[in-house]
Amino acid sequence: MLVTITRVINWSILFAFIACFSYQIVYLIAPYIKKEKTHKPLQMHRYAVLIAARNEENVLGGLLDSIRAQNYPSELVDIYVVADNCTDTTAEIAYAHGAYVYERFNRVQIGKGYALKYLLDQISLSDNLEDYDGFFIFDADNLLDENYIKEMNMTFNDGYDAVTSYRNSKNFGDNWISHGYGLWFLHEAQFLNRGRMRIGNSCMVSGTGYMISRELIEKNDGWNFFLLTEDIEFTADCIANGVTIGYCERAEFYDEQPTRLSVSWHQRMRWVKGYFQVYKKYGRQLLSKVGKKGGFSCFDMLMSNLPAFILTMIATFAGLTLTILALLTAQDFTSALLCVGKFTVNTSAAMLVLGIYTTLTEWKHIHMAWYRKIGYMFTFPIYMLTYIPIAFMAMFKKVEWKPIAHGSRVTKTPIRTIAS
Repeated sequence: MLVTITRVINWSILFAFIACFSYQIVYLIAPYIKKEKTHKPLQMHRYAVLIAARNEENVLGGLLDSIRAQNYPSELVDIYVVADNCTDTTAEIAYAHGAYVYERFNRVQIGKGYALKYLLDQISLSDNLEDYDGFFIFDADNLLDENYIKEMNMTFNDGYDAVTSYRNSKNFGDNWISHGYGLWFLHEAQFLNRGRMRIGNSCMVSGTGYMISRELIEKNDGWNFFLLTEDIEFTADCIANGVTIGYCERAEFYDEQPTRLSVSWHQRMRWVKGYFQVYKKYGRQLLSKVGKKGGFSCFDMLMSNLPAFILTMIATFAGLTLTILALLTAQDFTSALLCVGKFTVNTSAAMLVLGIYTTLTEWKHIHMAWYRKIGYMFTFPIYMLTYIPIAFMAMFKKVEWKPIAHGSRVTKTPIRTIAS
């Protein structure tokens, strides 16, 4: 009896996954059947780069150098840094690199969202907001490809109020954790956002490496996104209000990923908690627009991430419950356990296929030895499976924003040389 129930639950969850995510096949196919649109006549826009940094003296200089080295007129790019609750030399490094620097000390309103609001408010109070057509947002540990701003400018010039970009990792091959992050971000960029862009759907911002028009900043009265995942909150707000986010696949930047499981665990627990917060705030509004103009983007936003977490947790909880019942009632424990194990095996297999596909399609962008690329494909499912306990904890535990220490001092040497 319990075996039958377990099989029914497994099949029900499988069909639920198919119902929630089969539409993403469209994103897989679209780039191969639909060509990129031709860019509009080029216009050189003026930009401000916004960087919220907390004790980032190890990495900030590298980002600032990569901004100064852009193949884009330097007189059209200004850099603003908010040294947020810093106790190191972050502010001094920013000054030395020619950035406009604001120091913020607030132990109550903690997080990147509050730091960005403060920085934009200061720019507005200085009557400098109207000097810029758009605002880039980066984390202090990022590095930019030399053509990043030039490529983003062409996409922005096509009329988008927000544009995201190709997120790569500068420490891709440090270990299985940093590789797991890096491969997932490449999947988001080229499997999801590229397909969304080709069919005219709104793309989604992922943490850093994006830009916003001044008009959208003014419409929103500055920056007002303060949840644990302010990037997802911003994305949901755009989609719910009919703003289409563009994607520039040729604008590549590099991000530093955690390498310690404890740090990664807390960061991803914050992400999952943030997803819950975003769905609570925007879920009803997004759902009400499904089936209307822009409804496919709303549906996509609703299906992104959270349903997978919920279905996985339901499957895990149901499996454990049925296994315990089998033990207590002396029923066929082995068969029940095998049915539960099938879910884990099937999930791992799906993640392995995703990892292999992403690795092969983005092979040239993953800067490490070929045999390590192949080896780490088989650790990717392990990285993804760790989301199961993380999601459980996020549901019941209070989660707060915590800074992540960055240690990579990569500065001027080409990232392709360092990463290989």
